[in-house]
Amino acid sequence: MNDIYAGIDLGTHSIKIVVTQKVNDQYEVLASICSPSNGIKNGFITDTRAATMSIKNAVKEITERLGMKITKVVVAIPSENCKMDIVTGKTNIIEYHDITGQDVSNALLDTIKKVDLSGEELVTAIPIHFKIDDKEPVSDPKGMKGTELETKVVISTVPKEPLYRILEVLKLSGLEAIDIAYTSVGDYYTIKNRKFDELVGAIINIGEESTDVSVFNRGILIKNSMIPVGSSNVDKDITYAFKTKLSESKKMKEQFVVLPSSYADDNDVWELDLDQSEPKIIHQVAVSKVAEARVREILKLAKNEIKNLTNREIRYIMITGGLTELSGFATIVEQEFGFVAKVSNMTTMGVRNNAFTSCYGITKYFDDKLSLRGKSYQMFPRDEIEEMLSIDSSLTNENMISKVFGHFFDN
Repeated sequence: MNDIYAGIDLGTHSIKIVVTQKVNDQYEVLASICSPSNGIKNGFITDTRAATMSIKNAVKEITERLGMKITKVVVAIPSENCKMDIVTGKTNIIEYHDITGQDVSNALLDTIKKVDLSGEELVTAIPIHFKIDDKEPVSDPKGMKGTELETKVVISTVPKEPLYRILEVLKLSGLEAIDIAYTSVGDYYTIKNRKFDELVGAIINIGEESTDVSVFNRGILIKNSMIPVGSSNVDKDITYAFKTKLSESKKMKEQFVVLPSSYADDNDVWELDLDQSEPKIIHQVAVSKVAEARVREILKLAKNEIKNLTNREIRYIMITGGLTELSGFATIVEQEFGFVAKVSNMTTMGVRNNAFTSCYGITKYFDDKLSLRGKSYQMFPRDEIEEMLSIDSSLTNENMISKVFGHFFDN
């Protein structure tokens, strides 16, 4: 049976849900949605009733697209106020047998027992390495023989109260959180490769209200910071400069802005019908200059934050988030950072937008976590999976693709 996972990302502007299927070590997207959110800010719950209604609407939409009801999810949470510690733990291997996933779990559990969780909740326990009988470190000891398994782990915790509010709202929405992961960890698992797993690098995720700056060492989150400025600030700047409605400013940002502004066409205009004798005209160059100024400010702040977080040499910088979809954004990144920084390029069918990197990546993280422990988990009943994946003989291949990815063909 193929493994199918659902991830949810609670954003200020939208709720993202992605359902993935693992086939031959590849992750295919079965369905994804981006639904409007209320009562949520920077991943935290500000209005329980509004947030619950928003999540219910998102679940209803993904259920209609997928063809089966989602009740269990991996949840992306912000890493704001997280604490990280490096802890060692060990376990004895009985009768020198092959090390199993249970032995790995026992060693990890020993590290967790050493952490003071007063007022805190465990989020991740990510192994740096394992040692068998004090031999050379390995990343995955399963199948090897020894008498003692030792591990060094990065333990991460967050305050209980805001996390419990998230979990409670999910429960009220009919969802059970079977695991939690930081949004930045989801970002990393989306872009990770063997090269990045050996380097120190940074990920910048420009969200709606804030920008998440994270530093990773060999694929492990070691430092994190939040900058209180994001994509919505571009909307507000446009609104202030041209006296437009915020909704209209957002449309202009997404559909009309060209970066850098020197690439914009001054003959291209955006017309606003204000019930006047003549429509209001906004030139592309003008609105692009306003957007460019804010984008450059966000990138400069993020660049400085990376320097504040670590003195280590940064070998890669990956930038993601919905704002990076603006035309010409990659050129601005190159001008501000040089060639060390790149804009994430989501190529997976079903999530070809950088707004989905966190949500898509947490399903890969969850699968990797299970694999290390030698475990599996079914989020959906087997009979429903078989029914959903079976192709009715009356459907052509084109019809089946449209059924699963219908929202990408609606417009």
